[in-house]
Amino acid sequence: MPRLGLIINPTSGKGNGKVHGDRAKQTLIDGGADVLDLSANSFDEALAKGKAAVAKEDLDGLIVAGGDGMAHMGANICANTSVPMGLVACGTGNDAARAMGLPVVDGVASAQTILGGFTKSFDLGRGSNQERDFFYFGSISAGFDAVVNARANRWSWPKGPSRYVLAMLRELAVFKPIGYKAVVDGKPRELSAILCAVANSRSFGGGMLITPEASIQDGELDLFIVHPLSRPAFLKMFPKVYTGGHVTHPAVEIVRAKSIFLDAGKIPTFADGEYVGNKPMQIDVVPSAIKVFVPRS
Repeated sequence: MPRLGLIINPTSGKGNGKVHGDRAKQTLIDGGADVLDLSANSFDEALAKGKAAVAKEDLDGLIVAGGDGMAHMGANICANTSVPMGLVACGTGNDAARAMGLPVVDGVASAQTILGGFTKSFDLGRGSNQERDFFYFGSISAGFDAVVNARANRWSWPKGPSRYVLAMLRELAVFKPIGYKAVVDGKPRELSAILCAVANSRSFGGGMLITPEASIQDGELDLFIVHPLSRPAFLKMFPKVYTGGHVTHPAVEIVRAKSIFLDAGKIPTFADGEYVGNKPMQIDVVPSAIKVFVPRS
């Protein structure tokens, strides 16, 4: 009988977290698993409970149910341990699940994947600054998208991806290029750019293919840079990010690297959509840092 820890974010995906988290829990129990519910009232409390449970070395897996923020939590619990992560993806974006070929918004199928017991190893990014050290699955971003994310997080309406688009249009009216200082695999660079993101996987923001050639198993990160361009040019290019067609635009630059230092001044920095500070950040790839339950096919 496998012993599994489970953390559910009931508010993910307009309530899908509770619906599909509960379905996954019941399916796991029906499948013979001993499920230890580690859910809590806050992100930090759930993270601490998950880490404590994994440290006891009596879990066969740690399951998180929710969106990409919960995948971020699971990565920071299971990274560099022998305990695999299971993801019940039921948030708004679910970029992490899609990158790994996992079921999306289907608690039963997610639980069946976990009960199958098949795992794969994936890379993680690791970020560190004066405030914290952490792992991330998708991307670290500091720039226009991060400012938009911060504004969207302050709004309670509208719900879903449209809130991000409206926040983008609001920020675009006042946003100015940022001066970045960077060190890319030991080579210093100074940049004037609209945004810089350090991606481990292909997409963020619910399907924006910022680095369509990125792989979560290649031992590298992709530094995504959008150099200054006019507002009309930005608005014309933006829809192409959902197909990857933006990469041919002359303002877009993508650099493969293993280690990146990024100083964006006081611009807020987000990792997997979670705020991680506004200090200079050292970012490194950690190959095969986490095991994840995936479908056998």
